Amino acid sequence: MLSKKSQYAFRALSYLVGKRNEGPVLISEISKQRNIPLKFLENILLQLKKSEILDSKKGKGGGYFFKINPKDVTLAKIIRLVNGPIALLPCVSLNFYKKCENCSEDHCSLHDVLIEVRDASLRILETKTLLDLAD
Repeated sequence: MLSKKSQYAFRALSYLVGKRNEGPVLISEISKQRNIPLKFLENILLQLKKSEILDSKKGKGGGYFFKINPKDVTLAKIIRLVNGPIALLPCVSLNFYKKCENCSEDHCSLHDVLIEVRDASLRILETKTLLDLAD
């Protein structure tokens, strides 16, 4: 399940995609238009800026804008940045692998099923980009 933070990130990014040719967008505008709490949005946009997906400009005419083309940013990348693993169990994660605690079986049948779930999800999330979120 996507966290609220991820949902807010996608709402904000889809708004920025729609405004990408209009210059920087004020955080207050994004917050109001997408009904995202301002303090929460500030943290999300700062995280995306640190990850070099977004950039910002201060002062008159300032706001947030894409540092890289939204067609080059997959939905999977955003989920991993904001939410963490895409996999439902840590033992099937490609980027956040960790052995499951209290797993007493040498071979777990749930592991095999969730690898299929992960792979099916990634087939979509790795091919869809922020540009696909345009309104």
